[in-house]
Amino acid sequence: MSELKVVVAGAGGRMGAANIRAVAALSGLSLHGAVANAAGMKLHAAVDRPGTTAIGQDAGLFAGIAALGVVITDDMDAALVGADAIIDFTAPGASVALAKKAAALGLVHIIGTTGCSEADDAAIAQAGKDGARVVKSGNFSMGVVVLASLVKKAAAILADYDIEILEMHHNKKVDAPSGTALLLGQAAAAGRDIALREHSVRVRDGHTGPREAGTIGFATLRGGTVVGDHSVIMAGPSERIELNHRAEDRGIFANGAARAALWASGQKPGLYSMNDVLGL
Repeated sequence: MSELKVVVAGAGGRMGAANIRAVAALSGLSLHGAVANAAGMKLHAAVDRPGTTAIGQDAGLFAGIAALGVVITDDMDAALVGADAIIDFTAPGASVALAKKAAALGLVHIIGTTGCSEADDAAIAQAGKDGARVVKSGNFSMGVVVLASLVKKAAAILADYDIEILEMHHNKKVDAPSGTALLLGQAAAAGRDIALREHSVRVRDGHTGPREAGTIGFATLRGGTVVGDHSVIMAGPSERIELNHRAEDRGIFANGAARAALWASGQKPGLYSMNDVLGL
C-alpha cells in the first residue's frame, strides 16, 4: 500500500509535536510484526485551534525537526481532504466532532484524548459503526498495554487483595484520574469480573470508615513536568505487590499511536483498542 496520509490534530500541543515527529520518522519506512507490509506514513496536514501561536508555522520546525513543508492550519475540513487517518490527542468535544467526520469520510481515527464522558464514548463508538476505523486508548505505550494485561491476571489470581492505583502527571494536566489510571482500573475490574464504575473510590477525605472490600481506589498527584507515573498496588495479608510504569518521553505514546494508525488502515470499520493492535 502507499504511504498513509495522516492529519495530526492538536498539532500545537506537546503531544501534537510528538505525533508530528512520530509520523515524520515513519515516512517511507516499512514496519515489521503487527503492521508488516505497511509502507509507512506521511504528514498530510497539521491542525490546531484558531488563534494559537502554532498556526502558520511549518509543522516540522514547530516540532523541533527539519521542515516538512506542511503548515499548521486551523481549517480541519480542508486538512481532511485527501487524508487517510487522523491522530487525535485533543479534548473530548473535539474528538467527538472529529469522530463524526472520520465516519463520514471512512477514515482511520486514532484517539488518545482522555477525560471523555460516557456520552462522548458512546458517540465515538457510534462513529466506528458508521464507517470510521477507530482505535481509542487511555495510553498508547506498549509498556502500559502489557502492564494492563498483567494487572488483569494478577487481580484475578489475588482475588482478596485490596487494589489501589496511584498516578502522577505534570501540573498542566486537566483531567483526573488519568486515562491510563482508568485503563488500569478497568483491567483490574475485568480480572475480577466486576464493573469499575460500581466499585471505584475516587476520593477519600475526612472520617471515611474502614476500606470497603472489593473496591478499587484511585489517588491522583499533580506537579512539575512529570510525563506519567502509574502504580497498581495490590495489598494482601502481610505482603504488598506493586506493578509500576514510568513514562520518560511522550514519544512512546506517539509511536504507539502511529503503529495503531498503520494497523487500523487494514481493518474494517469499528472501535478497537491497543489490545487489538497488539493481538492480546
